[in-house]
Amino acid sequence: MTATLPEEVREAFQRFITCEYTTIGARQQPIAWPVTPYYVDGGATIDTTTGLGYPKKARDARRNPRVAMLFSDPTGSGIESGIQGLVQGTAEVDDRDLEANRRRYERESAVKLPHGRSVKAPPILRGMFGWYGERIYIKVRPERVFVWPDGDVRQQPECHGTHIEEVRSGHSEEPLEPHEPPAGGVVPWDERMEELGRRYRTAVLAWVAPDGFPLAARVPVSLDAGLRRILIDAEPAGLPLAEGLACLTAHGHDAEFKWRENFQVRGDLVRAPDGWVLVPHKLVGGLELPNQSILHRYRDTMRRSIGFQRTARRELRRRKASS
Repeated sequence: MTATLPEEVREAFQRFITCEYTTIGARQQPIAWPVTPYYVDGGATIDTTTGLGYPKKARDARRNPRVAMLFSDPTGSGIESGIQGLVQGTAEVDDRDLEANRRRYERESAVKLPHGRSVKAPPILRGMFGWYGERIYIKVRPERVFVWPDGDVRQQPECHGTHIEEVRSGHSEEPLEPHEPPAGGVVPWDERMEELGRRYRTAVLAWVAPDGFPLAARVPVSLDAGLRRILIDAEPAGLPLAEGLACLTAHGHDAEFKWRENFQVRGDLVRAPDGWVLVPHKLVGGLELPNQSILHRYRDTMRRSIGFQRTARRELRRRKASS
């Protein structure tokens, strides 16, 4: 359906350096991470990748192919309109030929991220990061697209492939699973959450719609540290917020993608007397390259990289044994 979308929407698919890709985990937990999208104008799918060292994005999509891709951060794209677009679609995981995937990834990332070579790990550390090039491709075939031309989610979105009334009502006749209710329980706190509303004035909220597809929107947020909750300061028009498990993702990168930082807060999305709030369950950090010198950023990433490297080796052994 992408060939019939407005040109400015297709241009965003092509030029955005990152989008927020949402899967639904085994417990109906939506999980949104920033990824790099790859799209050829008029193509049937919008593709992205995940590393063999952290294959959960692919595993979740294989188990439940209903996914979403939100294009909400134009940094580095050259697009200044403020456009925000949400794609709901069906994912196909391509991990049949990892060597072909590696070659494709090297080609595409060299075009999309031409400054990537300048931030490669120092030679002494490259052996620790070799797993990063082992890529799994995820191909998302759009089914519905929502567009906010100026990025204001308080306004009704343009809808392609659906009618807004269908989205509000949960139009699928066969929902995948019942929506998971709020879990409740102890509310942990992490000092990094205090970046929300201060360093990150907006963040990406992901939740599960009545029809089983994930929904996501970039919304303004603020913090109520006293009550240990995150305030959702604007409700996205036309998209039905629903109480239950949700994910709030904050991330940033420079225009040349030489540094990137991200984390997510998973918790309960609930309607409080003063509006919608996220009650945190836990904070999860992503794979980051902090805004520091190359040596310092890779040193700080080393500990997590060891775990990713072990996972990649385990995945390769498993694949070799089953081939």
